[in-house]
Parts: sequence; structure tokens; C-alpha cells
Amino acid sequence: MATWTDYKNYVKETNPEIGKDIEEAEALSKIVGAMIEQRHNLDLSQRDLAERCGIPHSSVARIESGKTSPNLSTLLKIFDQLGLSLTVQPVLNASPAGK
Repeated sequence: MATWTDYKNYVKETNPEIGKDIEEAEALSKIVGAMIEQRHNLDLSQRDLAERCGIPHSSVARIESGKTSPNLSTLLKIFDQLGLSLTVQPVLNASPAGK
């Protein structure tokens, strides 16, 4: 395989379930990466962010380290304190679920 994209495409063709897992992991990585970047831009520690959100410091640490995936309400609390928004948009050429 020449690139990560080539490998992902190969996995999607040979094992669609694992391909979906890869896509999900990449999407979550982008979300958490944006969160970390903005926290750094605002010069906030994980503890500062946790206090602002009213959640345990350990929750922020686990989310940022990839040990856990945040639930939507926690993610929205964090994004609100960081001045970020979560946007949902249609995926081009996506087929409806179950079809």
C-alpha cells in the first residue's frame, strides 16, 4: 500500500465493517483534535476547561487521550466553553441507512 488512503480503501473493499470503524475513529479524532487545539489557543489547562464545564478533570483527560468517546451533551458543554460549534451536514453521495 502506498498511502493511508490506499489502505483505507482496501480495507473498505475487503471488510466494510472495519472500514466503518476506521472512518468513525478518524471523525472522532478530528473533533477531539479541534477541541485540543482550541483549548491550547485559549491557554487553558485540562483542569481549567473541566472546571468551566462542570465536569471532572479526568473526563477531559480521557477524551483528549482517546480513552473514551464523549457523549453529545459533554461534547456540547466543552465546545460551548471553547467557543466552538458542532455542525451537521449531509454527506455527498451517501445512501440512506439500511439501503
